[in-house]
Formats: sequence, C-alpha cells, structure tokens
Amino acid sequence: MSENYKERLRRKNLCETDADYGNIECCDNPCIERRDGNAVCINCGMVYGKNIVKNERRAYTAQEVESRRQTEPRWRGFGPRTILPNDNVDSKGNKLNVKDKTLFSRLSKIQQSLISSIERNFWEAKPKLKMLISKLNIPEYIEETAWRIYTEVAKRKLTMGRSIDGFIGASLYAAIRIHEFPRLLEEVSDASMTSRHTIIRSLGMIIKQILPDLNLKYRPITSEQLIFRFGNDLGLPLNTQKEALNLLRNSSTGGLNRIGKDPKGFAASVLYMAAKKTNARKTQAEVSEVAGITEVTLRSRVKDIKTGLKRAANK
Repeated sequence: MSENYKERLRRKNLCETDADYGNIECCDNPCIERRDGNAVCINCGMVYGKNIVKNERRAYTAQEVESRRQTEPRWRGFGPRTILPNDNVDSKGNKLNVKDKTLFSRLSKIQQSLISSIERNFWEAKPKLKMLISKLNIPEYIEETAWRIYTEVAKRKLTMGRSIDGFIGASLYAAIRIHEFPRLLEEVSDASMTSRHTIIRSLGMIIKQILPDLNLKYRPITSEQLIFRFGNDLGLPLNTQKEALNLLRNSSTGGLNRIGKDPKGFAASVLYMAAKKTNARKTQAEVSEVAGITEVTLRSRVKDIKTGLKRAANK
C-alpha cells in the first residue's frame, strides 16, 4: 500500500513538473524533487527551474489562523511529543469522514487544554533562540548552555510580566560570555531586534539568580579577546594582530587603567597603532567603524596606551 502511494506521489510530481517545464529530458531515469525552491533531478542533478511559492491567504480571526496554519511542527522535544492537528485530512492527504473529524477535533482541544504555561513558553522561546543562533553563527555547545539557562529562567517564572525576547537574548549572551566566545552585546541586540537596555536588565537577573545555582561563571569580555576579532574584520595580517596584543600587554604592565572603560576602545587603539607600526595602515574611520566606537574615543585610548608604554619603558 505504501509503495503504491509513493509511486502515485512520484508520478504526480513528475506530471506537475512536466507540465511546468515542458517535458525536459535530463537522463534515462528522471526523478524530480523540489528542494530549496528549485525543481531538481536527484539522479543527474539537473535543475529544471524555480519552484515559486504562491501567495498565501491572509488570516484575520483565530479560526482562520488555525485553519490556514501550515508550518506547525507535528513533534516537539518537550511537552506533548505528538501534536494533534485540527485538520480535515490524514497523513496521506485523504479526507477524514465525519466521525473521525469530530474525534480528532475533540482530541486536539483536549490536548491544548492540558498544555502548561511553561510548555507554551518553551514553544515560543525555542524557535526564537534557534533564529538567533543561526543569525550569529553560534556553535552548538553555546546554544545548549543558553537553553539550559533559559529553561531555569522559565521554571522560576522570571519571564512573567517581562519580555521573553529580552531573556532569550540575555541567556544567549550569558552563554557567550561563559564560553568566552567573541560576540558583542550589540550584535545580540541587533539580531534579536531587542533594545540593549532590555537585554541588560534581563542579564542582571540571570547573573544574580541563575548562574550561581547552575555553577556557571560569567566572564566579562576583555580587550585581548577582541583584538583578533577586529583584526580579522579589518583584514590585518597575523603579525600585526600579535604586535597589537604585545602593545596592550606592555601598556598594562605600565599601569594602564582599564576600569570603567569599554574594552572595544583599547582593542581598536592597539590595532590602529600596530597597523601603523607594521606598515599595514588603516584610517581612524575604518578602525572605529569596525569596533563600533567614535574616532574621538579611539584617539583618547591611543593616548592612554602611549602613556602606559612610556611608564613601562621607564621601569
């Protein structure tokens, strides 16, 4: 039975593809599938054409949203594993009779009523975290730590009356700082489309209430970590980046005061000085734009670095 269904589905796809693309023959045994928006023969690799998605009808009421939803997952990693859809067709596309339709409609309503608030919270938070991870190109081990932090936040009901997006961004940034990954708070804020103030407020609650119980240590970002990040963004050679790191360390031994100052400014200033020293010159505008600071801040930090180097030389 399953083989017949698969053959019928394959023939249907072939007929649709032939109608759309004019019976183009690519190999002896064409097998056309639609993948990533293209109609492709999986035997020879020939691309038949684009698979244009039709415009979806807009939904204005709760009933229309429920009936026209097409992307709801049928299986989840938490809560009820199997989701009972309120559809009129079975898994093979055949219409349900009246008795089965009534039965599954009742079962779907009962399942929705049994779902707890924390499960609904997770269903909303997990896709948003996945989107952030994809945008920022974050490794999987940091994603696991971020989800572990957010799970504890939701269990303690810290999200009640507060922004879920703020706690998702704060959980991700806390995981980034725990593993000392070179990503900035501004990048997380821009990717999540959440204000910096909201993420900082949620981050403070996570650092005080969540991380100590999970035995996780929050490590603030340092200038040393940002040197190689900004150096790669500026296209500077490795010897220039190492020279910038040596300048920062020598200035620190001379009593460089970093307290209360943005580490991005120190990283950008030593890179600017090292690039000038190794004949890989970059303008102040280029360096400040990559670092996300102003040119005035860059010049001020350059003066601080030079003062620290003079003190270190006099010792």
